[in-house]
Amino acid sequence: MPLGVPAAAAYKCSSNENPYPPLPSVISAIVEAAGSVNRYPDMACAELTSALAGRLGVPEEHVVLGPGSVAALQALVTAVAAPGDEVVHAWRSFEAYPIVTRVAGATPVPVPLLAGGRHDVDAMAAAVTDRTRLVLVCTPNNPTGPVVRTAELERLLDAVPDDVLVVVDEAYVEFVRDVEAADGLAAYRSRENVAVLRTFSKAYGLAGLRVGYGLVPEPVATAARKASVPFGVSSVAQAAALASLMHTDELADRVEALVAERGRVTTSLSEQGWALPDAHGNFVWFGLGDRTEQMADACAQAGLTVRAFAGEGVRVTVGEPEANDLLLTVAAPFVDD
Repeated sequence: MPLGVPAAAAYKCSSNENPYPPLPSVISAIVEAAGSVNRYPDMACAELTSALAGRLGVPEEHVVLGPGSVAALQALVTAVAAPGDEVVHAWRSFEAYPIVTRVAGATPVPVPLLAGGRHDVDAMAAAVTDRTRLVLVCTPNNPTGPVVRTAELERLLDAVPDDVLVVVDEAYVEFVRDVEAADGLAAYRSRENVAVLRTFSKAYGLAGLRVGYGLVPEPVATAARKASVPFGVSSVAQAAALASLMHTDELADRVEALVAERGRVTTSLSEQGWALPDAHGNFVWFGLGDRTEQMADACAQAGLTVRAFAGEGVRVTVGEPEANDLLLTVAAPFVDD
């Protein structure tokens, strides 16, 4: 290989995927469902909707399915916002927020994070105007990792007008272990202007099948379903999600293993001298500024693909232990003196 050419990556830690394959029972459900892909899927996702509503104790009419929680988000934004409207969100946060906002013709209003990668809920509340239609809250925040705490979310909700929809994006909720973390589901139950987004892509390991959902109060839920792509969730994805819901105990064991591995990685990084944001997703964040590309290149040379945000930092998924060991080796020389 010529000098200066990065080695082929052996480990992909750039997309916050679950390193484990689906459970054998889920794979069996996928295989069985694949035999009928000549037929259109159930557009209403009736069986999965019923299963989710029963498990979470919510009305079926409030469940909005989509090919990934980002699709449910886009349906929400499309249903609620229009040209001339505004959508408030933290930044840096999930990259899709400004994109889906602009697709709807609305204007994204990014609010800088606090030190340590945390949402500045007071600044977000102050950014709300009479043009604001949605406020997006990512907890734990992607890509930095900290959660929004209960008191912070309540303070934000108290400050936001009742006719503004607050969307609590909990794509990584299964990995959260902070006892002070806000509970989006509880907020949704207690407020008529709160929606929650969740996904089967991360903890459930179904990223390649694309299935996520929102818990959305009426009448926004009905409008969001009308704004969704017809037949967006495939029959295979629906079958896999249903099978996953039937084996949550086994999946919980895998999540605990990833949480434990996250703890090993963050402890080791702390011992190296890193002062990183609190990691409550399945990833860690290095705020490297102008050294971002340098570390990303070093990771690639070591056989590790990571997600670099130019001039800001690097996000690395907690993957296989071997991948995490590579990260620890690469990260050590980048610790600030």
